[in-house]
Amino acid sequence: MAFTAQDVKDLREMTGVGMMDCKKALVEVDGDMQKAVDWLREKGLAAAQKKAGRVAAEGIAYAAVIDNIGVVVEVNAETDFVAQNEKFVDFVKGVAAAAAKNAPDDLNALLASDYGNGKTVQEMQQEMVLVIGENITTRRFVRYTTGVNVPYVHAGGKIGVMVNLETANVTDMDAVTTLGKDIAMQIAAMRPTYLDKSDVDQSVIEKEKEILTVQAKEDPKNAGKPENIIEKMVLGRISKFYEENCLLQQAFVKGDKISVEKHVAEVAKGLGGTIVVKAFTRFEKGEGIEKKQENFAEEISKLVQ
Repeated sequence: MAFTAQDVKDLREMTGVGMMDCKKALVEVDGDMQKAVDWLREKGLAAAQKKAGRVAAEGIAYAAVIDNIGVVVEVNAETDFVAQNEKFVDFVKGVAAAAAKNAPDDLNALLASDYGNGKTVQEMQQEMVLVIGENITTRRFVRYTTGVNVPYVHAGGKIGVMVNLETANVTDMDAVTTLGKDIAMQIAAMRPTYLDKSDVDQSVIEKEKEILTVQAKEDPKNAGKPENIIEKMVLGRISKFYEENCLLQQAFVKGDKISVEKHVAEVAKGLGGTIVVKAFTRFEKGEGIEKKQENFAEEISKLVQ
């Protein structure tokens, strides 16, 4: 019985197994779809399908510069123990290398790209599910192809950061790397949302003003204060919003009452050139993923019934 590329695709969707293994299964059973599913199950490959629905909110956020390409990736698993697994760590590094080499446009393109051993990232991910015994998901990535890229990985993969710098007339690149590392550590610790205050959408500021105005007017200490005074107070708090949320306006954590922006300018001046922070990426593992809350009392109750 012959089979088509669509059959391979359908089998992959049914089982969650990589394309090459699905094709091999169909070859082995002469194109019979149900027998192909059974063949994959017998080989242990389709076991990955059962794990695919389980919440993966742990894992590793990883950053590296590979062949002058800056890459940040997040690969998730179900338990925090996996981050200590050497095979899983190697897989994450392999995903980053694939992202650097293959220049994928999006996550689907990354998963379909060459892992470097004749298999796709998706197929290697399925293999890791079987090896590790947990659901594993490549969640997101970012690439930087220009400028000076400085990576930082915090707490063994809890946070991955990439800082992208642009330099001119600077020859001491070790000093630039040190600066980038300091900024990356700042980003990891202080969690800025924006690079610069100019990047904050006006609608965000207007909403913030609205909230701060209500707060100011409801504060008993401000009772009877005229509108212009309330407005000045709100503008002052907006400045505080920038200082808390915008990297360049944040107080430099390793400095003495100086902003990140001014620190960068001082370092550049000392090196006789210019340095501009162009962009950054901060991935924290499991960020935004709703974790399953285990009810251990309920689980124990089920076991003793």
